[in-house]
Amino acid sequence: MNAQLTKSLDKAAMAVGFVLFFGIMISTELRNGLGVATGHLLGWLPDILPFHVVLFILAAVTGLYASLIQKYTMDWEFLRTQQEKMKSLQRRMKEAQLSGDQARIQAMQSEQMKMVSEQGKMMQMQFKPMLYIGIVSIPLFMWAYSYIGLPENSALTMTFPFWGTQEISATVLGPILYWFYWYFVCSLPVSQIIRKALDIGSMS
Repeated sequence: MNAQLTKSLDKAAMAVGFVLFFGIMISTELRNGLGVATGHLLGWLPDILPFHVVLFILAAVTGLYASLIQKYTMDWEFLRTQQEKMKSLQRRMKEAQLSGDQARIQAMQSEQMKMVSEQGKMMQMQFKPMLYIGIVSIPLFMWAYSYIGLPENSALTMTFPFWGTQEISATVLGPILYWFYWYFVCSLPVSQIIRKALDIGSMS
């Protein structure tokens, strides 16, 4: 019974993640709705903290949640084994090519084809956590996006090294905005610290 319930919850969570992940790409209403709904929970944060600190907190929460999801939903031993197999195959293929051994090259090309299905399993294994992570990260991101989009917040600024004080809704490069850049910069070290502390994803 518990196994069946767990499987049902797993499918439901993946379905929600799928809808959020792809829905925000095509539905403005969904993006706005997520932002407004999440604002009921988080709207008080900018009243007591500078917004760049709020973004840091959101990045930390996302980093922690994503790391825990990856730790408990991915088969790291399988990924490690596949990585070692691929490195070994690439090394042996290079040696065979340098020696001009056509028989070995053909044998390893066959071996390479057999690994394609395993590569597909790896991609599926990595895609599943993305759907789980989206359940939390997408609403947080949509709230930040909608909050910054409010007319009264159009002049929010941050001071960056080398760049000085900039409006966080302005563009850094291409479609990348300053606030998203700050969010990304914050999430990287936080995620790395959490992954190191929890020994997540070690492929050595």
